[in-house]
Amino acid sequence: MKSRNLATISLAIMACGFLFTLFLPENLAVILLRGGFEAGLVGGIADWFAVTALFRHPLGLRIPHTSLLLKNRDKLIQSLISAMENELLNKESIENKLRKINIISLGAGMLTRFFSRKKARTEMLEQIKEFVLRLPVEQAVPYLQSAAAGYLREAELGVAADKIATSLMNDGKDIAALDYALEGISSWSGRPETRAMLGKIASEKLAEVKLGGLKGMAFQAFVGFVDADMLGEMLQGMVQSTIRDFKEEDSPYREEVIREIRVALFQLLSNEERISSLKDWALNELQGEPAAAFLQQQLEGLRVKAVALIEEDRVRGGRKLFWLYALLVRRIGKEQEWIQASEERIRGTLIAFVESNHYRIGQLVKENLDQMDDSSLVNMLEEKVGKDLQWIRVNGAVCGFVVGLVLTVIQMI
Repeated sequence: MKSRNLATISLAIMACGFLFTLFLPENLAVILLRGGFEAGLVGGIADWFAVTALFRHPLGLRIPHTSLLLKNRDKLIQSLISAMENELLNKESIENKLRKINIISLGAGMLTRFFSRKKARTEMLEQIKEFVLRLPVEQAVPYLQSAAAGYLREAELGVAADKIATSLMNDGKDIAALDYALEGISSWSGRPETRAMLGKIASEKLAEVKLGGLKGMAFQAFVGFVDADMLGEMLQGMVQSTIRDFKEEDSPYREEVIREIRVALFQLLSNEERISSLKDWALNELQGEPAAAFLQQQLEGLRVKAVALIEEDRVRGGRKLFWLYALLVRRIGKEQEWIQASEERIRGTLIAFVESNHYRIGQLVKENLDQMDDSSLVNMLEEKVGKDLQWIRVNGAVCGFVVGLVLTVIQMI
């Protein structure tokens, strides 16, 4: 039963009781009850008037000092704002509360509880997969091209290439490259088709030689003596022998070739015109359609791989995701100084935010109350405190009844 109905019932009981005793024969009990019901009726009406006068005009009559809340609406709002700003949610209490909170630890605990749930991990991975699938990789290509071109324009290729070449030489990569090339030439020159090709080329070139006199006769005799197969075999043997000599570490030819390679390389790297030409060529290639297509293809490939990994982990319940989170937490947990510094920075930011925006609490309260009309404000207040106020009416009727009994007894004495 609602308290308002209970208060009305109590007042009705007092009124009915009083009227009922008026028609009963006079005796001690009737006199006592009449005095009690009469005092209870007066007390209930008085308290009803007092409670009603807080919110509205009783019976619609504009009696002075009634509808007190609406008459003092501005004062009430200012009191609420003052209570919120200075007592309930004052800056000092909020700041003191923030200083006691370990924000990172609290956040880590919340995240741990979140990641410990399999359903939460799978849903999170599903959202990540959808996000990856929606990424407009084709729109990222021009930005990647522009960024790479900008870096290339600013880069000093000559200096970078010189450092790279020096590092490679110090590591013996130039010698390894020479050995690799020699091994390739050796394998190529040892093939039967290579021998036939060398013999054919040599035979054709010897046929083109024109010499006179005794040298010419001797040369023609030699050419007539050897055929293409013999020439190919001879040249193949010479190439193979030469390569074996170059492979020997103490070979003077090997050292000379390595030295010439290094000199030629550094001469190339010190040629600014060639470096500039190389940079221009790289820029043109980088900003062209083939480069854009290549970048988009690579990004699409990365997307496919990422989606496959995410889906695989989602099917397994997000184990890798939880493992990565746990790894991150353990790694951060070792950095106590960083955690403390981060706590102070976050706390300082929050306190500064509270200090600069605390006044908005009062503004928000005032804006919300200003949007309410008188009827809505009264109804809200009655819903919040009306229950207790209605009990005042009930208590007034009951206390009046008891006091009426006592007063009647005193009058009779």
